[in-house]
Amino acid sequence: QEQLVESGGGLVQAGGSLRLSCAAPRSIFSGSAMGWYRQAPGKQRELVAHFTSGGTTNYADSVKGRFTISRDNAKNTVCLQMNSLKPEDAAVYYCHAQQLWRHYWGQGTQVTVSS
Repeated sequence: QEQLVESGGGLVQAGGSLRLSCAAPRSIFSGSAMGWYRQAPGKQRELVAHFTSGGTTNYADSVKGRFTISRDNAKNTVCLQMNSLKPEDAAVYYCHAQQLWRHYWGQGTQVTVSS
């Protein structure tokens, strides 16, 4: 089964930065809407940022101005640069891709923010 592979999570102090990366097979990356979700303990999974299949970017209000999503079409990767991290950003972050009706998820990477 084709998979999305995430990397870059970890522990950071409040105000710090982390960069998450997601590598996708070419067959998934091309033409897909791709982005990042997160899920904190006891909460529902929520959209953080994503590219639509047309290339438009969308961000959750809570991360606007602090997080930036980017994609590298040559490397089939999507990255999430997270700056000015807050304790409430702590969660498991999941890479997601949607190709027509099919959804793909990464295994998740933990982001911990200490206050």
